[in-house]
Amino acid sequence: MTKYLPALAVISAAILWSLDGYIRQNLSTLPSFFIISLEHIIGAIIFLPILIKGWNEIVKIQQRGWISVLWISICGGILGTFFYTKALSYVGYINLSVVVLLQKFQPIFAIALASIILKEHITKRFLILALSAIVGGYLITFGNNSMADWDDKTIIAALLALLAAFSWGSSTVLGKHALKQISFMTLTSLRLSITGAITLFVIISTGQYELIPEVSANEWGYILLIVISTGSLALFIYYYGLKHLPATHVTLYELFWPLSAFAIDWIFHGYIMTFYQFGGAIILLGSIVLLSNEKIVDNNLK
Repeated sequence: MTKYLPALAVISAAILWSLDGYIRQNLSTLPSFFIISLEHIIGAIIFLPILIKGWNEIVKIQQRGWISVLWISICGGILGTFFYTKALSYVGYINLSVVVLLQKFQPIFAIALASIILKEHITKRFLILALSAIVGGYLITFGNNSMADWDDKTIIAALLALLAAFSWGSSTVLGKHALKQISFMTLTSLRLSITGAITLFVIISTGQYELIPEVSANEWGYILLIVISTGSLALFIYYYGLKHLPATHVTLYELFWPLSAFAIDWIFHGYIMTFYQFGGAIILLGSIVLLSNEKIVDNNLK
């Protein structure tokens, strides 16, 4: 059972992330960057004891390791979340199908970068399973609808989702690289601290801190909920899984997001999957089950 814990950790993080859009819809009156700033600053404070405990690891990080840490802190922590939040605003926090598009293209970015940067060996069988998972995820999101039916706002949301996909996909690979030098607990606290420090500087320099008194008690509750569920907690268990798995596997396990997103849509909004979406769910689950038994050599883990 222990050998499945890393995969279960990533899948659990993906399920938590599928709840994120439904929580953020209650913060639609606040600027996207302001929300990102608060959640990371609070997360950094919560994880400060872990940062202090891992200080001996941090001072030993080499130059390339710092590049990876800064990349995931800025691209994964700030840009990816910002593009994702903006994409949600364009679809009105009602239908997540367009935003979930990013989960179909993120594996493409991550797998390509993992092969180039981490030298992870990719077999033909893995490529077939990866393609099947992406197809399954696509069907879950769009069913038999055509992209030609999208309006302007949908196209903008899709472009924002693609930018988020690249930001998070590349962060998966660079996060894996950083985990070669430090533990997943230290990396989580370090990323939250760096992202929190950068966003704190931005909101102070732009005067957005003046919005803090205007945040209602209800909105503070949702921000805290994000921190302890879809934010810092999900990131913590995600890095645990990433520490023990090849980046190419991790990015495909994340495809559980669209599946769980539609399950949540069904529970809260009564949305029922179409025949094509149900078929996509079977393809996605089947690909991930087969992938869990696929042995890919991560040359950096030897």
